[in-house]
Amino acid sequence: NLRVLLTGGMPSPSRTGMTLKSVSGGFLLQSRDAGMVGVDDLKVVTKRAPTDEEMTDLLFAWKVCKHVKSNAIVFAKGGASIGAGAGQMSRVDSARIATWKAREAAEAAQEEASRAVGSVCASDAFFPFADGVEAIAEAGCTAVIQPGGSRRDAEVIAACDERDIAMVFTGMRHFRH
Repeated sequence: NLRVLLTGGMPSPSRTGMTLKSVSGGFLLQSRDAGMVGVDDLKVVTKRAPTDEEMTDLLFAWKVCKHVKSNAIVFAKGGASIGAGAGQMSRVDSARIATWKAREAAEAAQEEASRAVGSVCASDAFFPFADGVEAIAEAGCTAVIQPGGSRRDAEVIAACDERDIAMVFTGMRHFRH
């Protein structure tokens, strides 16, 4: 069966509004994720600020992260996504999947080191615990972009500072279902 729907044009992706998704026994109504951030919107929260190259990759990873579902972790380097993990009950598990994907891509390209080494990380929502930072640091990430807003932000920032990882807060979430 083929059904064609004529819409008369597509709305601007930056337009606010609501999205509707069906779920078992009902519907989920949530606000459209139309948020965008630029360098001036970010707040550096660690002792080390991102380099210009890291900042470019952080903004790219943040855009990619917007389109990955719940508990999204995206690794990026050189203007390309190199690993993503999502849909897990735990942000740490999403980070592990992103790490695995980056390592798998390197192996397929016959590269010795994981592509996560020297990459940056985007998280669609705040890190609730420092274990997420520990997981991305172990993978080789050097900078992180995330919304902030956890009761344990100070703990997470301290974990970054201990590992010389730069972290910026966006002040907005991309977390959607």
